[in-house]
Amino acid sequence: MFGSCALEPLMTVLMWRSHLMWRVFFTSAVVAVVVRSAMNWCNSGKCGHFGAGGFIIWDISGGQEDYSYQELLPVAIIGVIGGLLGALFNQLTLYITKWRRTYLHKKGKRVQIFEACLISLITSTVSFVLPLLRKCSPCPELEANSGIQCPHPPGTDGNFVNFYCSKDNEYNDLATIFFNSQDDAIRNLFSAKTFHEYSAQSLITFLVMFYSLAVVTFGTAVPAGQFVPGIMIGSTYGRLVGMSVVKFYKKLNVDEGTYALLGAASFLGGSMRMTVSLCVIMVEITNNLQLLPLIMLVLLISKAVGDFFNEGLYEEQARLKGIPLLDSRPKQIMRNMSARDACKNQKVVCLPRVSRVVDIISVLRSNNHNGFPIVDRGQNGEQLVIGLILRSHLLVLLQSKVDFQNTPFPCGPGVLNRHNFSDFVKPPSSKGKSIDDIHLTDDELGLYLDLAPFLNPSPYIVPEDMSLAKVYNLFRQLGLRHIFVVPRPSRVVGLITRKDLLLEEDGDIATTELQSTSSSPER
Repeated sequence: MFGSCALEPLMTVLMWRSHLMWRVFFTSAVVAVVVRSAMNWCNSGKCGHFGAGGFIIWDISGGQEDYSYQELLPVAIIGVIGGLLGALFNQLTLYITKWRRTYLHKKGKRVQIFEACLISLITSTVSFVLPLLRKCSPCPELEANSGIQCPHPPGTDGNFVNFYCSKDNEYNDLATIFFNSQDDAIRNLFSAKTFHEYSAQSLITFLVMFYSLAVVTFGTAVPAGQFVPGIMIGSTYGRLVGMSVVKFYKKLNVDEGTYALLGAASFLGGSMRMTVSLCVIMVEITNNLQLLPLIMLVLLISKAVGDFFNEGLYEEQARLKGIPLLDSRPKQIMRNMSARDACKNQKVVCLPRVSRVVDIISVLRSNNHNGFPIVDRGQNGEQLVIGLILRSHLLVLLQSKVDFQNTPFPCGPGVLNRHNFSDFVKPPSSKGKSIDDIHLTDDELGLYLDLAPFLNPSPYIVPEDMSLAKVYNLFRQLGLRHIFVVPRPSRVVGLITRKDLLLEEDGDIATTELQSTSSSPER
């Protein structure tokens, strides 16, 4: 999308697990080469309308190349505006999404389709009517070698749109933003060669309208992102601030397009709260490294202001959907709590190794737990935990019915041969099986099911007095979903160090040994 092989791995490290970095880097490199090859082939006109795309690059070279300390105050103001508008955007979209999930989406998919069509109709109507209410302006005097025409030829995208103007040398500044692709509209707002192309009234009108529509559109049943609309919103008020700075600092070489760029960065920082990746994005898509300190400044200010009010956009939406998203660090109070404190009010729901089918059905219907400990009797009659089985695996076993047995005794070997590993994988295009999908007869409910061949025999286990902060870090670093909390073990079976995990190979895999077996016993 952005034509960068380094940006996507950076975002992966910041947003997901670091071991994916090299895979994403390689994939991004292949995509960049393929897309560039396709673009070069399409430049000959063989692709029709599909040949007009490419990477999102808004080159602002040729504009403001340096900045003075007097501009730090308006830059800080842009950061504060971005943090306030970004936090307000997150809060409004959170309220509207809650309302959709509570009332609207429960009425079926037809209502969702009607909502998307209605918002599309409103957007089209507003985008067409508002420019009609705006008077046309005479074309400014442009440099001969600027490559910009006023107005631009019909059927093309660019600056200075003639929208029902009475004269040929006039243009409608509001239509210049509306009747362009978002890519060209952002390029026009970032442009360094179009002073006074937009009036303050038109920019304020567009900002209010586009901001409102972006809030309402986010969360509808359409594939819509927030990155490019966020740039549109930020670049609009950034250009407004730039126009004020140009009038106030008349002696400085100040460009309106530079402040449009800073406004875009500030709104994204105030809404998404990603600083490092957004800084790299804004530098790469504008191809201007000299503005890096200003971009860093507005991102830090906008993020600090936004964090004062609420969390980032995606964090808020993830919590609304019930996704257990963990912060990067545990809360301070967790350092004084133990694992026992986190689960003392919970009732552990266990299943015996050989369970009756009717008991399994009852457990699945009575709660929504995702995993269940499996217990068995030891030689002395004590109860032992032998593993963990997932809810989805139980549903697969109940639906297949091939493992049901008449006797309450453990089954023999060879049970796993009845299933393929793909049977236990949830299809990516569905929500998986539900207990309501299981239909059994009375005779089948009285049968038994041995769960031992299908459980995870080595789940993660922590002692009950372990610090809750350490348990938090285990979930965060290992991506766990379940951890067993058990009493403090009474004896030590062994001790593993880093050296014990190093392998010595002599060329034969069969003779591969752990290094500790041949090294000194010192620990």
